Amino acid sequence: MTPTKICQPRTNLPLQDLPVIPRPDKWRNLDGVVLLDKPVGLTSNQALQAVRRLFAACKGGHTGTLDPFATGVLPLCLGEATKFSADLLNADKTYLATVLFGQCTDTGDLTGTVTEATDQLPTLDQLQNILAQFTGDSEQIPPMYSALKRDGQPLYKLARAGIEVERKPRKVHLQELAWSDIQTNEAGRVHTANLSVRCSKGTYIRTLAEDIAVAVGSLAHLVALRRTQVGEITLTGCMTLGQLVTGVTQFTVEGKQSSDLAFIRAGLLQPADFLVQNLPRLDISDQQAILCRHGNAFKPESGQSCKAESSVRIYLADRLLGVGQVQGDGKDQKIQPVRLVSSSNS
Repeated sequence: MTPTKICQPRTNLPLQDLPVIPRPDKWRNLDGVVLLDKPVGLTSNQALQAVRRLFAACKGGHTGTLDPFATGVLPLCLGEATKFSADLLNADKTYLATVLFGQCTDTGDLTGTVTEATDQLPTLDQLQNILAQFTGDSEQIPPMYSALKRDGQPLYKLARAGIEVERKPRKVHLQELAWSDIQTNEAGRVHTANLSVRCSKGTYIRTLAEDIAVAVGSLAHLVALRRTQVGEITLTGCMTLGQLVTGVTQFTVEGKQSSDLAFIRAGLLQPADFLVQNLPRLDISDQQAILCRHGNAFKPESGQSCKAESSVRIYLADRLLGVGQVQGDGKDQKIQPVRLVSSSNS
């Protein structure tokens, strides 16, 4: 059957009961990483600003966006931890997407307007067999409803204005794809299914679902999306906004703010070096630290072993100074600082 053109507005996102977090009377320097289980209805930036207000943190940044309708792992960096967020931007990610077949929307998800519909639904065998075609390296055209920019303008703003522009395909890598919780109609055709995806950075799950549907002669869009892992960070270590509010409130007595260490001990905050724990640790001397803190390269001392052309996290007396790049080998080896934390924090 040929898809029919329709225009059916969809309902707004089902907002959860979110706590009200007032703006703090005073901002402060706070360093660490908050592992948030992002709720439905908030943009990644709204989630970041809510956490900043909660901790009264002067500075903050996230490690990659999640769509407003999506939930799950969203690491948020505060203070000096923002200097190490780039590594997580490049990390592989894992998602669980709920795919509804038979309709597509202008946004690729339940927040958009249904633009086409078909009664051609896929069979279970079709869905299972098609996964091999999408596993591995491939190219994907980003959706118009995305944060990518054209001439400084986000694509989603152009899309809302009814403007569509050409987008260049981007290379993505899909390591694992698997179906689960498959729902069929009386004819045995699949109308809803969960798709587990482990993929490289820059992969759009909305586009993946649409492309898979087209490949089996149908249409689809996402009705739910949950990010379950970023790099080595899983949902197990994440907290909801409500849990964070409860925890932080317990540590705020008569308006006095707790220290970074108190929040870390309570499990509400991860230390500033949390995102670089995968790097080898290098403890340096006072003499080396003088050079390091000014961004100057320094040579390893006796007993310090560094692998050539590797990165290391640098400490002085258990205080993080930053991350360095090991250059050369043998007698000519040196460590060049590349990202340093503020001296007031180290």
